Amino acid sequence: MNNEATANSTAILDSDGQHTEEQLSANQWNKIDTTWVLSLFGTAVGAGILFLPINAGLGGFWPLVMMAVLVGPMIYFAHRNLSRFVLSSKNPNADITDVVEEHFGNGAGKLITVLYFFAIYPILLIYGVSITNTIDSFMVHQLGMGQIPRPLLSFVLIAAMMSVMIAGEQLMLKVTQFLVYPLVIILAGMSFYLIPDWNLSAISQVPSAVDFTTTIWLTIPVLVFAFNHSPAISSFAMKQRQQYGNQAVEKSDEILKRTSAMLLGFVMFFVFSVVLSLTPEMLAEAKDQNLTVLSYLANVHSSPLIAYFGPIVAIVAITSSFFGHYLGAREGMNGIISKQAKSMGKNISDKNINLFTIGFMLLTIWAVAIINPSILGMIEDLGGPIIATILFLMPMYAIKRVPAMAKYQGTIANVFITTMGLVAISGIVFKLLV
Repeated sequence: MNNEATANSTAILDSDGQHTEEQLSANQWNKIDTTWVLSLFGTAVGAGILFLPINAGLGGFWPLVMMAVLVGPMIYFAHRNLSRFVLSSKNPNADITDVVEEHFGNGAGKLITVLYFFAIYPILLIYGVSITNTIDSFMVHQLGMGQIPRPLLSFVLIAAMMSVMIAGEQLMLKVTQFLVYPLVIILAGMSFYLIPDWNLSAISQVPSAVDFTTTIWLTIPVLVFAFNHSPAISSFAMKQRQQYGNQAVEKSDEILKRTSAMLLGFVMFFVFSVVLSLTPEMLAEAKDQNLTVLSYLANVHSSPLIAYFGPIVAIVAITSSFFGHYLGAREGMNGIISKQAKSMGKNISDKNINLFTIGFMLLTIWAVAIINPSILGMIEDLGGPIIATILFLMPMYAIKRVPAMAKYQGTIANVFITTMGLVAISGIVFKLLV
């Protein structure tokens, strides 16, 4: 997913007949920019968003309103800073791990590569559990089929998603491009369809100041996870530099602003619509069953439309986001292995590294899918805090320490993003102490 615009980029032939990227005008919006908005949107819309209504809704209506106010600037400023960090390199072909090495040295480069991998890898584990539970629930409750043994079902599903990636990125790009458009349409349609079921009595229920603050605090990691599209940012920023040269920062900011607005509009409308159509008791039951909110809706709603389209949306969202995150996790793991091999004086071929990564991903995702741990627990304890470290705090440290990023110092947005990053990480500390 995060290379989707690469397949659609404009190219020309230079005087030697070689294929080179055409420098585009940053002042005009074009088809490639729109493709990137949809690609980043598709990377973000996955299991996190399908579990966000459960976690956010349990705290009531008014904390949800505050989350809607916070999440727009959170998501835009954080991804903008990460994009600017990648673009701060002197090397036009540098990815995020190369930029870290350039600015902070080899030791920090290895550390960030490991953190980058562990910011994305747990998300693949979550998707392995999510797709298994979603398909299992759909087959049993909507199709009336018997239950397939979990080890067999999870292996087939995970292997099928990974086979698309192994077949080549071009096939993956075609599949994801096909999935994003219906995902946007159906997500909006589901949100509108639930409006008649809204119970507005929740608006009159005002939580205490302590409950209000605690709900927001503990939900911030889920917000970070649900709106995260950082796995695509490295490739995205590199592509903008190729296409727009010195205007890459301005164009990247514009694309990310539109992506954030699209995510805020579609996703928060969906979250509000779902939360207002379910009671807190129903949300708690969905959490206990370890199901996406759409799978739960399909099981309890009398409408055939919800019963069939709900799980389909969940399947499409999980699959499309899996592809984007797999690319990021593969990049991270391959980087860890190659850097370690280089430091030990060994030369391992890219093919062998890729084979090891594929085997490791398949076996570990499958094992976790069989175990079936709490998805929301994994998001709160693993996904959100690690993503916040890479996405929120690392670029802020670079703004303070790296001369090339010093021009971004001294804004209120920086204080806001640093605070939100620390809040996302502190939530796990609170859970460990309680």
